[in-house]
Amino acid sequence: MNDGAALGLVLDQVSKDKNIDRAVLVETLEQAILTAAKRAFGMHREMEAKFNEETGRVDLWQIMIIAELLSVGAEGKEILWADAERFGLKAEIGEELLFQIFYDEKDQVKAEEQDAKYGELLKLNRAWKGFGRIAAQTAKQVILQRVREAERENVFNQYKERKGELISGIVRRFERGNIIVDLGGAEAVLPVRDQVPRESYRAGDRIVAYVVEIDKAARGPQIILSRTHKGLLEKLFEMEVPEIYEKIVRIEASAREAGARSKIAVNSRDRDVDPVGACVGMKGSRVQAVVQELRGEKIDIVPYDADPVKFVCNAIAPAEVARVLMDVGAHTMQLIVPDEKLSLAIGKKGQNVRLASQLTGWRIDIHSASKVMEMEQRARQSLAAIAGASSELAEALFKAGWRSAAEVAEAKPDELTAMPGLGTAPAAQAFITAAAAAAEIEKVRLAEEAAARAATEARLAEEAVAAAAAAAPPEAP
Repeated sequence: MNDGAALGLVLDQVSKDKNIDRAVLVETLEQAILTAAKRAFGMHREMEAKFNEETGRVDLWQIMIIAELLSVGAEGKEILWADAERFGLKAEIGEELLFQIFYDEKDQVKAEEQDAKYGELLKLNRAWKGFGRIAAQTAKQVILQRVREAERENVFNQYKERKGELISGIVRRFERGNIIVDLGGAEAVLPVRDQVPRESYRAGDRIVAYVVEIDKAARGPQIILSRTHKGLLEKLFEMEVPEIYEKIVRIEASAREAGARSKIAVNSRDRDVDPVGACVGMKGSRVQAVVQELRGEKIDIVPYDADPVKFVCNAIAPAEVARVLMDVGAHTMQLIVPDEKLSLAIGKKGQNVRLASQLTGWRIDIHSASKVMEMEQRARQSLAAIAGASSELAEALFKAGWRSAAEVAEAKPDELTAMPGLGTAPAAQAFITAAAAAAEIEKVRLAEEAAARAATEARLAEEAVAAAAAAAPPEAP
């Protein structure tokens, strides 16, 4: 960089290779040299830097103003008119004089001559002697930094429209668990959090991922990828299913537990096109292609339905639903399934019901038919235990949604006056009082039963420990 002509060639080459406007490079270089010069010669000085196209170097100038009297803090900025006359400088008050600062090694003779002639005025104190090396280093750093910035800008501009798309690349290296992917014209990163635990890659492997973000401010690669995002699932189906790409079949929702299982809800705009069949393909060819790319992840393709109950029942498949209780206010659905289908409906570690809930947006609770019958029987018994409750009244309360004496005890009289035998507010209030008493008795009974169960479990545990100790072989002497 000490060779001025070389600097001009570097600017030309960098401008051409990196597609950076040469004028921007020159302006950046001038500003960097000017900043470095002020640090070296004094921040109080008025200076100017200008790239010299003929010499291929940055010329540095100190600007001095002719003044009749020096202003406060004007050192290095003003020259007294009398001093200018004494040094043979012809200028009027208020005019600017430019003194070139010779800092290049080749200009050392000129610098010495200037120092001898105007050193008393300029007061540079020979600071130019080491500035040539500083200027060369500054030029090198600023060009390298500008190149890096331009490369990042080019990457951002090239890929900013690809957010939310699939992208293919080659695994290049690993950094603290993150996978660096070569996309051809840029590098992307697949963070640890966006990797599927059961997937492993080696350098040179091909990888398809979903573009989550193009981060312009990132210190490393700007393109952030994901293999866990549900967008990867949707885009893979779009690639494999022409009807989705042509928008005949639409993906209404998707839910995914990466590496294990996914659900995707599809709908058709054409009555003659079966959305599920289109996604499955001939002999399962289309869905299998997606499964293969997701390394064996199980995929449930669910027909979408505008009716939330039907949609939830479709989503919980392959389990069958016997009955649905919907609470619109709480946005909850309780599904009653046959006992033998309970584990299927819930799925391994609750996976099936969890994915169905994510897919539909409804909170889903699943109960077995026998459990529901048991709960209903307990509810009827609790209501029948209220003093003055006929079988007809207990059944009416149950059908109206009351499930225990404790719930009735918290009711208001006007909520019960429609029940048979409770047509007046006093009768309803008396029944509420009786329900409170029954609830207290039931509470004590349940506590006693719980204590008895706990005692039984503790006794059985002790017996198991004792039996294990008795069966253990004696220790060798």
